[in-house]
Amino acid sequence: MKFLSSNQLLRFFWGAAMLTLPVTSFRWFPFLGSGALVRPLALYPLAVLFILIILQAWQNKANRRLIWIGVFLALGAFVLFVIASASFGALLNPLPLRGQIYSGRVIRALLTLAIGLAFFVCAVWMNKDETDLRFTVQWLFAGLCLNLAWSGLQALTFYTNILEKEMVTHWQRAFSMRELVRTNRISGLAYEPAWLASQLATIFIPWLFASLMTGYRLSRRRWLEPVLLAFSLLTLLATYSRGGILTTAVALTLTTLCFGRDILQNLWQWFINGFRARLFDKILRIGILSGIFAVALGAFAFLSQKDYFSNLWQINADSLNEYIVDINAGARGAYSVAALNTFQEAPWTGVGLGASGFYIYANLPDWSLTFVPEIAKQLSVGGNPESALYPNPKNLYARLLAESGVIGFFLFLAFQFHILGDILSLAFVKETWARFALLAGCAAWLAICFGNFTQDSFATPNLWIVPGILVGLAAGSKSNSVKV
Repeated sequence: MKFLSSNQLLRFFWGAAMLTLPVTSFRWFPFLGSGALVRPLALYPLAVLFILIILQAWQNKANRRLIWIGVFLALGAFVLFVIASASFGALLNPLPLRGQIYSGRVIRALLTLAIGLAFFVCAVWMNKDETDLRFTVQWLFAGLCLNLAWSGLQALTFYTNILEKEMVTHWQRAFSMRELVRTNRISGLAYEPAWLASQLATIFIPWLFASLMTGYRLSRRRWLEPVLLAFSLLTLLATYSRGGILTTAVALTLTTLCFGRDILQNLWQWFINGFRARLFDKILRIGILSGIFAVALGAFAFLSQKDYFSNLWQINADSLNEYIVDINAGARGAYSVAALNTFQEAPWTGVGLGASGFYIYANLPDWSLTFVPEIAKQLSVGGNPESALYPNPKNLYARLLAESGVIGFFLFLAFQFHILGDILSLAFVKETWARFALLAGCAAWLAICFGNFTQDSFATPNLWIVPGILVGLAAGSKSNSVKV
């Protein structure tokens, strides 16, 4: 039993989970139908790790203190309420939809929530101090390197004649539920480009950005983090994910304005003072400014190649609804509006976790029935009993309002702001690693908050991993300060 609870064994499975985190739609999962697209490969080592953590907590009473930290109380209140709200939702007794019944959807939704909770608990448990943080982020970077390497292979396939697309598709189908994206957008080891962009925005880029801002390095190779950041940003652009790119830009900008003002002031002073010095310093600064402008212009030109992205500023619409349809966001917007309309069915308790899909088609806005081809296609198969299409809100906040009502929505917000409080508490730890974690945590938290407008799955690790790491570090730092 001591062998089972050894920290080395826990670290082995935690490292394996971080390494395999980029694979989000692993093909080989038993008892899952083709409709289940969120299939994290990391769930395999995580399941073993979760059992070992329970054994360790049972054997070592000192470790049980983590169970009673405030964030778990907030999370527990949310979980208990959504379980209770499922009972209220059953009273509404929605009609079955395409072979789906209420109890089946609720059980499935609760299982996805349980998967997310497992990621969160393990992240909290495995990160208590700087040593744990370095171990976690090093293995995250190892997984990122695999992700970037596969993304580079996809880029060679799309933009050169070195590799045949059919051959690389067979390679990808060996582990993924999906073939290469036909529009030549990079998806990496994730299911689709938007998922890869979300990974980069919420898990990987925050740590690389924080390393650059604080000078904190994970290895002796001081060039590693800047190079990984550059390749990650290039890969982010190659996904052509509007949500991912905008989320990353806003999250990093806000984090810099909140916590990097001293760095910005120093850079500004260095830039201005250079024009008062020798000619070489002036030329250097003009060159840097020109380089930044050239990179921005190149990124804009690169993104403009795809109508999917350029439609954002090439407006040919007379109303907001037409604009949403014109930028290929009509279906996503319609589902979110339908979920908000579903909220009116049971505003306090919601219609039950996972059950909003039963009400979406009946609550679609009128404009979506005429102008959105995807909606028309799905409604046209409504009479086909073999169709397994089940709509979802595509927006976590709209989903929470529809499925758990006002009470569940605000309990979830309380949980999120409790996480933010734990992240900000690291500002009182006057060490470089704590500032590194603080900046990464804030950037990731902001990216998750904005990203939740475009995703609605609780099983996605992006929602849980970095917040769990920061909560664990905050709890560990408080415990150490009490001991001192």
